[in-house]
Amino acid sequence: SSLCSTDSTESSGLAAVNILNMQNCDLITSHPEPRIIQISRSLSFSASHRLHSNSLSEEENKRIFGKCNNPNGHGHNYKAIVTVRGKIDPITGMVMNLTDLKRYMEECITVPLDHKNVDKDVPYFRNVVSTVENITVFIWEELQKRLPAGLLYEVCVHETDSNSAVYRGE
Repeated sequence: SSLCSTDSTESSGLAAVNILNMQNCDLITSHPEPRIIQISRSLSFSASHRLHSNSLSEEENKRIFGKCNNPNGHGHNYKAIVTVRGKIDPITGMVMNLTDLKRYMEECITVPLDHKNVDKDVPYFRNVVSTVENITVFIWEELQKRLPAGLLYEVCVHETDSNSAVYRGE
């Protein structure tokens, strides 16, 4: 007999269930397979940039990027939301320790981007236009290098309250 056993008997048309040896059961679950969960953590950072493509003329840059093409640049208070996805570990009850995710995010977002001129301080953007789309891809690629394989699900970056980009590695 198992440590957790049930005894079901019929009594006056009602089933009576007795659970025996409950003190020996660490976990009782009605879901036999590990559940897939997404967890997210957010982080804010401030950075400046200039939207400018070396593949375009000065006039084309001004026309396409408008005030965001200002030669002196401009800044944003960004919010990055990183989502990981995986099975809940039956021992820890977690997909990933959020303290570890926080550390990875600081290494991949805060250190390279916070209070930086993205175009001048981040080598990735020397020849890549620093749009919110490309900043989102940059963060994904940096996290992908450090997180356990297959765990990273989505990166969302809010450049403003109205503008954001989402990337899932596709």
